[in-house]
Amino acid sequence: MRDIIDTHTLPVSGSVHIAGKMTRDSGGYDEGYLSSDCFWGASPGSLVKSFLEERRDLSGVRVLGLGCGEGKNAAAFARSGASVTAVDCSAKAIENGRRAFQDPRIEWLVLDGRAYLSRDELFDVIVLYGLAHCLSSPEEISSLIQTALQRTRPGGYHFLVSFNDGPHDLSAHPNFSPMLLPHSFYVDQYEGHTILTESDSIIHETHPHNNIPHFHSLTRLLVKKVL
Repeated sequence: MRDIIDTHTLPVSGSVHIAGKMTRDSGGYDEGYLSSDCFWGASPGSLVKSFLEERRDLSGVRVLGLGCGEGKNAAAFARSGASVTAVDCSAKAIENGRRAFQDPRIEWLVLDGRAYLSRDELFDVIVLYGLAHCLSSPEEISSLIQTALQRTRPGGYHFLVSFNDGPHDLSAHPNFSPMLLPHSFYVDQYEGHTILTESDSIIHETHPHNNIPHFHSLTRLLVKKVL
């Protein structure tokens, strides 16, 4: 049975490299980034928060945040001592994040996440929050996840959060057509690896730029890559 979780997004009062952008509609978030200093707030996502509560010192750990938005998860990892590369296709999101989270352990990049994965680099943690459902096909999403796994060190972790094919109210995102795939699709992408946390839930939220209450069905996975 799908869980129902109420969460409300409220506004809160390194160097940048620019190259490339996503080709699919971003969900109208640039409007939100332009109207709010920190559209997504400062608190990390629930999976990241729980993970970091159990791991206080991440010195020496390399983290990659793909589709990082304004970097609330990147900032949380950096506060724990990790070295973080935060990547998003929105220059405004990165501008907001760099201003809100002034941590020298974060490298901010305006870049398509898929393009970044073409680099031959390895990370201990890769965070895929809200990126998969912005791609154009199941094949692109599968390729993103499998390439990200290749860029993850053995024993490393993946955080994946994506809209799935459950109920949605997209009234707050009139120009957005997300790719909605079954929860099981995402679980299947990690066959052979260890799924530490798995949930299929409905979140209720209101964004600060339009104050329209709405909801989404969300897949959340925390996965450990098998050696």
